[in-house]
Amino acid sequence: MLSKYKLVIFDWDGTLMDSVDRIVSCLSTSAELCGLPEHSFGELKQVIGLSLEKCFEHLYSEQENELFPAWAKHYKEQFVTHDTTPSTLYNGVLPMLSWLQQQNKLIAVATGKSRHGLDRVLQESGTAHCFVTSRCADETRSKPDPLMLKEILAELNVEPHDAVMIGDTSHDMKLANNANIDVIGITWGVHCADVLNQYNPIAIIDTITELKRR
Repeated sequence: MLSKYKLVIFDWDGTLMDSVDRIVSCLSTSAELCGLPEHSFGELKQVIGLSLEKCFEHLYSEQENELFPAWAKHYKEQFVTHDTTPSTLYNGVLPMLSWLQQQNKLIAVATGKSRHGLDRVLQESGTAHCFVTSRCADETRSKPDPLMLKEILAELNVEPHDAVMIGDTSHDMKLANNANIDVIGITWGVHCADVLNQYNPIAIIDTITELKRR
């Protein structure tokens, strides 16, 4: 199924990297440090993929907006320095990226991470060379606004019908829908197939190896 596309755009957290537990842990600790209301694991999972600003808007009231700078600072410190929850690439990601390169596909990332955060994990995971470009939430508009995908398409001179987005959340699905790009949902991240299917994906897959068969 990927054979028809020139460009394959991946979400990062929950799609390529098994970082969901770490993100939730950091969100929870940051809230605790700021004296913000507690949320369940499931509630915190729902905001993964959004920019930090959008995460905060979804989780907390307008009366708590003044705490956002401190909360964001705590989150970044927790994720980079203090939190020890494992965060690694999913099994099969590296072979799959190599396979796409062998198929002469352009590969990109569209993520809710910051530029600093994405560059750091690309370097740590040894995958920077796999991607021709990327867009992060702090340098464009957050998902599900389509701007980050439109910027990627314009930079690479690719038409929407020649690109596909692959992601694990409703935010990814909406992002692709809003940019008129085909989307594939994956079920090993945040949202289940029932949620992803609400956004008309061309496929829902359960394992990374399925991408190589499509």
